[in-house]
Amino acid sequence: MIILNQRQQELLGIVHRESYVTVEKLAAHFGVTHQTIRRDIALMAEHQLLQRYHGGASVLSSVENVAYNARQVLCIEEKRRLAALLAKQIPDNASLFINIGTTTEEVAKALHRHRGLRVITNNLHVADMMADYPDCEVIVLGGVLRKRDRGITGEATVQLIRQFKVDYGIIGISSIENDGVLRDYDYREVRTSEAIIQQSRQVLLAADHSKFGRPALVELGHLSQVHALFTDKPVPAEMATVIAEAGTQLFVAD
Repeated sequence: MIILNQRQQELLGIVHRESYVTVEKLAAHFGVTHQTIRRDIALMAEHQLLQRYHGGASVLSSVENVAYNARQVLCIEEKRRLAALLAKQIPDNASLFINIGTTTEEVAKALHRHRGLRVITNNLHVADMMADYPDCEVIVLGGVLRKRDRGITGEATVQLIRQFKVDYGIIGISSIENDGVLRDYDYREVRTSEAIIQQSRQVLLAADHSKFGRPALVELGHLSQVHALFTDKPVPAEMATVIAEAGTQLFVAD
């Protein structure tokens, strides 16, 4: 498992936002040598966090997400901060959907002191974790098991989701575009998230700063369908305007 230092995490965020960045620009931004940046890029390329090119680096692909074991450590402290903030908005004795994702797994961890929760999830990591929480009932959705991250998707999953109406749908996302469109990589995963949004009285979106402006293939929905967005850094002014126009509450774990 790779552990990124602060510069490397910020570098990866810049690459995700801009799609392609030169070594020269990154070296100037951080005030370090070209050789230092090349070493950072080589390390992250080796762990499939980005694509290395002569003179720069780019995002891996708009059609394939970063590997699960890499996402587990990417922006981990940021994910924990926003997860703790989100967990404070959930009362005891609430019913929840929690979908697939390393960020939503951090939210599940942050809920360990809550009581009387009823959790419905297609994330086996979340189910395994929360099954040990006192006075917490966990319902695992059926469907096709995705081996790489223990997520469950498919038509059976969607049909089961539609049998419930919960207080809060807690979702993660791969991409928030500049116009507020939400995107992800896997069509079947998107279908389950769409159903969760439809069957939740309130939708809470957990997304660290690296998700803003990142390319992803499949449209999931729009920020206007989200009641509250939880992130780790103040958003750019243009994005703040889009969020406000969407009627979405913004929470920043700064």
